[in-house]
Amino acid sequence: MSKKVELNKSMRKVFWRWYFFGQAGWNYEKMQGLGYYYSVYPLMKKLYGNIDVRAEASINELQFFNTNNSMAPIILGVDGAIQEHQGIAAKDTVASLKTGMMGPLAGIGDTLFAVIPNTIIGSIASYMALKGNPVGLILWIAYGFLRLGIMRSFFYMGYREGVKLIDSLGDRLKKITNAANVLGMTVIGALIPSVITAAFAYKFKNGGVSVSVQSLADQIMPGLAPALVVLLTYWLLGRKKMNSTRVTFILIIIGILAYNLKIFA
Repeated sequence: MSKKVELNKSMRKVFWRWYFFGQAGWNYEKMQGLGYYYSVYPLMKKLYGNIDVRAEASINELQFFNTNNSMAPIILGVDGAIQEHQGIAAKDTVASLKTGMMGPLAGIGDTLFAVIPNTIIGSIASYMALKGNPVGLILWIAYGFLRLGIMRSFFYMGYREGVKLIDSLGDRLKKITNAANVLGMTVIGALIPSVITAAFAYKFKNGGVSVSVQSLADQIMPGLAPALVVLLTYWLLGRKKMNSTRVTFILIIIGILAYNLKIFA
């Protein structure tokens, strides 16, 4: 069996693993990270015969990952194409592309594969069920097969485009990595104020004049309070003998104290 055939077989395994087990092992630390790693493992096993190199690639793939389940095959396809052509040298590019793509694809996917079908098909199916018509059930089954076909096409589209990206840019991998890093940091930075809710509660009072610390903070940098929470979390995670569970409890304690002391709202 040729190497190309074996790689194609491994890529098929990647897709089906994601389809059935992408959400397996979901947790608050990595979210879909464990399911993503389980999905891409057949490809890494085929590409990296050296166990140390495979371990390095595995650690890279085990990072935080969270996006719409139906759109994720695009990222898996691009990931597979890049690693197939560049190997472990592309680990920074892979990590940055995953970070940069998962946010935008999540927003698109949630609309196309959650909000719209649940609203339209759900309404029609519910109406039919109330009338005793079993067609509503068939609608959901038909949508399931349609979604499967779309996910599969997304997967191979991502793989083809990933190959084109590498073939067209050749040895300019560093530029791709830098651009992907910028994209990833921009996406993560934009998510901070929308995901984390924090605001300064303290107000300066002098006679009849009252000045809110939050209004001053907004003039300096909107979203300053959430950014400070993220910086504190990042700093804590860098300490020795510190893990995500301990950091979570520390943040809970800090949140309770800050709220009661009227520091944070």
